[in-house]
Amino acid sequence: MPLTVITLKKTPDSLRGDLTKWMQEISIGVYVGNFNTRIREKLWERVKETVGVGEATLSYAHRNEIGYAFQTIHTEAQAIDYDGIPLVKIIKEEEKQTPKSTKGFSDAAKFRKAKKYSNKNKKWDSQDYIILDIETSGLDEIKNSIIEVGCIRKNRGEREEYQSYVKTKEILSEDIVKLTGITNEILEKEGKSLEIVLEELLDFMGQGEIIGYGIPFDIRFINQALQNDGKPRIKNKAKDLIKQVKREQSCLGNYKLETVLKQYGIEKEVPHRALEDAKLIEELWEKLNKNQG
Repeated sequence: MPLTVITLKKTPDSLRGDLTKWMQEISIGVYVGNFNTRIREKLWERVKETVGVGEATLSYAHRNEIGYAFQTIHTEAQAIDYDGIPLVKIIKEEEKQTPKSTKGFSDAAKFRKAKKYSNKNKKWDSQDYIILDIETSGLDEIKNSIIEVGCIRKNRGEREEYQSYVKTKEILSEDIVKLTGITNEILEKEGKSLEIVLEELLDFMGQGEIIGYGIPFDIRFINQALQNDGKPRIKNKAKDLIKQVKREQSCLGNYKLETVLKQYGIEKEVPHRALEDAKLIEELWEKLNKNQG
């Protein structure tokens, strides 16, 4: 069977764990394996589903002029076909624009966008950020749903908040209701459609860097929802505060948000509500910045 190589950069640890079940990691982020086309395609689908804001490249044997082909996700190198020969095109900065969706949003969503969240052209500096947190009906972005979104945007000294419930056809489990206090009745009465919430959220975030605690989880859910609706994934840079905390606090018993907040002197309970959790993450971010200074 032909050799397959997958390389990863800035991807969730869970994805790397998945690949080691089928491939050998010969260097950090470089995986090789021998398997048939069906297995290769399933592995690549898994990579696309869970890559988050990371980068990935797939190279494999192929019957063409040079004997191989490749695919990429979120990289500056893009595979193009030139008379049957795969070539590498390096994407210039001005070309890195989000492609237009083949599936439009509702007129109502467009009106809300124009009225309130026209933020895409704002410039961002190092003092600006987006704090993002979501609540979901479970841990599987394929099977489960986003039920609440909370976001804080700081841009040129101006701080704004966004929160919305999301309607879902899924029946929430007792564990989720107990954990979050969110019920199906609340979602039905106060929630918006996922399509509208995503449109509002993306316009609210603009191009700012996204900061979160365990942020690959949130981004995986959002990107899966966008993919399901035929829309491009988000391209914002992302910072996961867990990594910074682990560098500073290597001996904690666990790295749950509740534990970490107390370690940094933030004596508050985590309510598992999107906007309220985002506010706690913002406090943690400010503490970490002070420590760096």
